[in-house]
Amino acid sequence: MNFAKFGISFLALLLLSMPKAFAIDASDVNQFTLDNGMKILVLEDNSIPNANMYIFWRAGSRNERPGTTGIAHFFEHMMFNGAKKYGPKEFDRTMEAAGGANNAYTTENSTVYTDWFPADALELIFELEADRIQNLSLEPEIVESERGVVTSERQTGLENSNYRFIAEQVKASAFRAHPYSWPVIGHESDIVNWSMQDLQDFYKTYYAPNNATVVIAGAVKTHEVKKLAKQYFEPIPAQTPPREVHTVEPPQLGERRVYVEKASVSSPNIMMVFHVPASSHPDYYALSMLSDLLTTGNSSRLNKSLVYEKQVASVVFSFYPESIDPNLFYIYAIASQGKSAEEVEQVIVQQINDIMKNGVAERELQKVKNQKLVNFYREISTINGKANSLGSYDFYFGSYEKLFDAPKHFEQVTVEDIKRVANTYLRKKNRTVGVLSNQEDSHEADL
Repeated sequence: MNFAKFGISFLALLLLSMPKAFAIDASDVNQFTLDNGMKILVLEDNSIPNANMYIFWRAGSRNERPGTTGIAHFFEHMMFNGAKKYGPKEFDRTMEAAGGANNAYTTENSTVYTDWFPADALELIFELEADRIQNLSLEPEIVESERGVVTSERQTGLENSNYRFIAEQVKASAFRAHPYSWPVIGHESDIVNWSMQDLQDFYKTYYAPNNATVVIAGAVKTHEVKKLAKQYFEPIPAQTPPREVHTVEPPQLGERRVYVEKASVSSPNIMMVFHVPASSHPDYYALSMLSDLLTTGNSSRLNKSLVYEKQVASVVFSFYPESIDPNLFYIYAIASQGKSAEEVEQVIVQQINDIMKNGVAERELQKVKNQKLVNFYREISTINGKANSLGSYDFYFGSYEKLFDAPKHFEQVTVEDIKRVANTYLRKKNRTVGVLSNQEDSHEADL
């Protein structure tokens, strides 16, 4: 249906149809900062009798250096291995006994810890988190055990995931200066050689309260959260802020290509990446939409052409990760049996060139725009999605308030914007192409 001809936008219709509990705005979020610099966001939501706590630490692989790569991911493991009051494995056991659950993840930019729990367990969660933030145990036996776990994870991950195998090589070629060049899990030679001093320095610097943003959403009261935060988090001393990451990746001046062989690959894989701006850049919204136009849904440009029409690929997807610094726009495809990487690459380039030259149809863009907005509101319809979204926008876009501007920015993307960002960023000289195949598939003759 063309909503515009009735004088109402899809965004307006979606907002009108949303349950009142889901229609939050910036005024529903309460923010305060503790004396030690820890920022806390609170969203009161009584839709269910549960709550969650997300802690965003500015501690990702971009905060490492050669020789300590992988250390941010290592601490994601160590933070569950015991502290002063709650010993090894007791964090999980105590939380689960109270009806809660948790998880964590590390990216190029951050390490995020997530706790979900009945609202009446709020004080326990504060106590658990305060213990490991201030008193994490770095016992040599536990460190060595976890070092072995991470080393094994790296080895098996590269063996079992062709995507990780090729991505590591492509990133290393696409980035020549910036720390995004190395994998989040780190290099094996670094993992086995971190010193105890390396670990202590990283923990003290990056797990300082002034390096974190805490988001709490659910059936809580802001005054109670503030009371507990002052009781459990505020006594933790602030530290000297980490040194800013000042390295700027120089412009890429020509296409780069990477060829990787792996005996277990059954059909060629291809990864194509382009340098793009950070999430805080105004072009973020158009580039995010361009990714959806290329690969979201069966009727998207690359799915339709590669998988269904020409049948040269069995899988294709693209993504534009949220990022503090300029990063990469990814396109990844797996060739169909009997098809070559060159055939897949040719179709990808044809589709990109078509968008560069002819743009996209208004109806095509509107379909993707509708999907984007539906997914956006679906995400913030739960307390988990609200907490994650608030924290992510505060972390990557500079303020949680930017979350509430996102639908407007997506709605305002035009067909001209799509054509412009395609021509600006998806140029040949700005791309790195990686091909992964087994030795028999390699198209280069041995010398």
